[in-house]
Amino acid sequence: MSWDEIKNIPRVELDGLLLGLKNYTTMHAFDGYSDKEVANMAKEKPEVSSQYAETKRMKNKFELRAGIQKMKQYKSLSEVLRN
Repeated sequence: MSWDEIKNIPRVELDGLLLGLKNYTTMHAFDGYSDKEVANMAKEKPEVSSQYAETKRMKNKFELRAGIQKMKQYKSLSEVLRN
């Protein structure tokens, strides 16, 4: 793709592509690592914990939208607080 072709693409489409790349990078940042390995990495770099939590949150969000996961149904407040 040439520079002229890129410059002719509407800004909205470019923003969408960049957002898609950001989402992909976030969702797959910890592929291949177990929870235990991430916990060990977080001991040396505390920011890893928040990045991993964001990755898990985003994966859950997209799996719910795609119907891969079902929304958890709780029967009582005590059940919610245990999870």
